[in-house]
Amino acid sequence: MTSVLVFGLALLMALLTQWQQWSARRRAELGRATAPGAFDPEAYGLVRSAELDPGRAGPPMRLLRRKELEALADSCLAGGWRAAAAYVTAAGRDWDERWSRLDLLTRVAAERDEWLTRWRASGVEGAAAATVQARLLVQRAWEARGGGRDAEVPPDRWTAFRAQLSAAREIAQQAAELDPEDPGPWVVLVTAARGARLSRRRFRALWGEVTARAPHHAAGHGQALRHLSAEWHGSDRRMLRFAERAVRTAPAGSPLPGLYLQALYLLERRHGPAGLPGVRRRRALLPKVAAALADLPPADDRLPLLRHLLAHFALLSGRPDLALEQFRLIGPWCGAHPWTSMRDPVRAFDRARALAVSLTVRTHGHPGARTPQRVTDTGTGDARRSG
Repeated sequence: MTSVLVFGLALLMALLTQWQQWSARRRAELGRATAPGAFDPEAYGLVRSAELDPGRAGPPMRLLRRKELEALADSCLAGGWRAAAAYVTAAGRDWDERWSRLDLLTRVAAERDEWLTRWRASGVEGAAAATVQARLLVQRAWEARGGGRDAEVPPDRWTAFRAQLSAAREIAQQAAELDPEDPGPWVVLVTAARGARLSRRRFRALWGEVTARAPHHAAGHGQALRHLSAEWHGSDRRMLRFAERAVRTAPAGSPLPGLYLQALYLLERRHGPAGLPGVRRRRALLPKVAAALADLPPADDRLPLLRHLLAHFALLSGRPDLALEQFRLIGPWCGAHPWTSMRDPVRAFDRARALAVSLTVRTHGHPGARTPQRVTDTGTGDARRSG
């Protein structure tokens, strides 16, 4: 036992030494890249440092689109439900778009939900109304539970948590019966499952109901990823394998490969950079993720947050050219993770851009200047600051 312990400590010290050496090299490279006068963003197709905006992750929503959504929310908060039903109906059987619209209505209902009660009573788009109510109950269940470890949650909060989750599951089942084709109610059940100790077999059955209706449902995959993480009911290995499979199987035009970036984010948050999968593995998958993001509509509100993550992990994976391309596409917006987790998001973002340029020039020569992007008020989504 003693020899095993000594060997384990020696291995740990060796890994720590390697990490410290890597960190020292990166700090030195960053220092050279950001020395006074060493970095001219515009020479590489990047916006000027003075234009960086830490208040948002991406461009603001188009004015007309924003006014349409504000009118919808105002109608609901005033007690109406017909505009909400029509909004969902307009999504047709595009399940990702339908879920996005239900997400907005859930946020409105969280402010005031009398209109939701009336909507459910009307029977119009009954599955959608029930799904919104079930989602709202799941959200309120987690609010009732509060943060902290299981042992730190008081008994009365546990009681409220379980009661809300039970009600959410019951209403989601009702929604599933009202529209057997809609994967939305099953996504709610997968979300609620994170608060229960389901066996692997029972969870696989729930997940199978989602994929039978929408094999590439983006939000559904996001919820399953969290369930499969080591933080909840899985492991790092299961979560990563799930995300890698999503990259390989996603159809063209799907945002699903972005799931791999979310998995890397969860791993880094849990273990630090040393907890990420091997560099070779990342270098093989990140270009596929980048290609998938390039196929999405420029106004897709999921893009900015994913581009920030891609730039970050491309730098950590020895693909500075890929990171530089993302920084060009991101433009001036730096109100997103990982920059917002640092003391000075603007400085962190600017230094990362400088490092991407420095390493790209060293590896590939001058990458060529492009016109800096100054995107304002053009997106359809509202990619606000997110950490």
